[in-house]
Amino acid sequence: MSRLALLSHTDPEAIVARRGGEAISVRRFLADANHLAAVMPDTAHVIQACAGRYHFAVGFAACLISGRVSLLPPSHVAKTLEYLADFAPDAVILCDNQCSNPVLPVMHFPELPAASRAPGSDVWEIPDIEAEHLAAWVFTSGSTGSPHPHRKHWGLIKRNVANEARVLGLSAGRPATLVGTVPPQHMYGFESTVLLAWQSGAAFDAGRPFFPADIVATLAASPAPRVLVTTPLHLHAILESGLKLPSLELVVCATAPLSAHLAERAEAAFRAPLLEIYGSTETGQLATRRTCREEAWTLFPDIRLEQSAGQTWAEGGHIEVRVPLGDIIEPLDGRRFLLKGRHTDLINIAGKRSSLGWLNQQLLSIAGVRDGAFYLPECPYGGQDAAVTRLTAFVVAPGLDNEQLLAGLRERVDPIFLPRPLIFVDALPRTAVGKLPRAACEELLDRYRSPGAGERT
Repeated sequence: MSRLALLSHTDPEAIVARRGGEAISVRRFLADANHLAAVMPDTAHVIQACAGRYHFAVGFAACLISGRVSLLPPSHVAKTLEYLADFAPDAVILCDNQCSNPVLPVMHFPELPAASRAPGSDVWEIPDIEAEHLAAWVFTSGSTGSPHPHRKHWGLIKRNVANEARVLGLSAGRPATLVGTVPPQHMYGFESTVLLAWQSGAAFDAGRPFFPADIVATLAASPAPRVLVTTPLHLHAILESGLKLPSLELVVCATAPLSAHLAERAEAAFRAPLLEIYGSTETGQLATRRTCREEAWTLFPDIRLEQSAGQTWAEGGHIEVRVPLGDIIEPLDGRRFLLKGRHTDLINIAGKRSSLGWLNQQLLSIAGVRDGAFYLPECPYGGQDAAVTRLTAFVVAPGLDNEQLLAGLRERVDPIFLPRPLIFVDALPRTAVGKLPRAACEELLDRYRSPGAGERT
């Protein structure tokens, strides 16, 4: 079996992480990972629940070094943890904040020794990991909300992220600082902050800034060349903040559709190219594009898309098993394709078709809209009845009223897709990566419908 290096860094004093004002060397990081591996309980499975990116990275490295398997669930709510207890009864939750769970034992992240006292801190050697080692089980929630497990072997993970580093133009010859606004447990954050740093000679920022002022301050304090790894939601908030933005080397964006207009604004504001990534938890990263210049996506090396009976399948390269995609794909040639929306995103009202993703982009393009989303409620008569279906939209736009919003939408969308009702809210209950769960939308709509609810529609 082949063995592959944990890190691509070649200098023990190279910086692999930055935590506040502290630069953490490869030597120190490996000492921390070895220390954690030595004090972990005797178990084969570890649920990586640390909120801190550095603690997460140390935990994942410790599992690789010691031959353990990491579990990366979509959340740490009780129902998900109960599922994991059945999936891996020996699992232990590794966390660095308040975490009590009656189903599985908890290991609180230990205090790490000072650098001078860390075991092995005087020894430097990059560990090699078996390519066939099962590094992680990652879980998608699926349409039912029940977790679905997917294997990730070390060799294929490394291949995926090494290709990402090449596509993004990152290399050890000019190490970058990666600042991420997404959690490390999410597949995008996992690949494009922690693992991307490991495989490109870069350093990742240990924080997870959320608000625009925090994101901008973290970028400004980070050594160049700086790369922002973010989402359309965070990008929109940053650009609307009016803050003075630092120059970057690159902006990387994923998790939701990104409009060419927003990409153009971001490139101008940060004075850097923006590359968008397309992928999924099941497949990992599949393709990239420079959104403000091209509509087409270009596949990662060795990835193949095959269409069969109206379904597109992805295989090859780093993909573990052949996977059906949830998106409608229009192939252009063997390497390039167009995205035409998600199968579950398409809507048909009175014979006219559109997609929720496209409608959301039109809503967000209206000046003064900070956040917003269209929503298609379940038809009360069962199924989607074109005669009675009406869209709802939730919007965060403190300086606008109902008529101004509808006037802006009339300039952009067919009248049949205008929302009824249009519901103004203070904030949308998005997840850490900017997604808006259907259950959260139903709760917002129920609150609006409840007697005595304030109406601003």
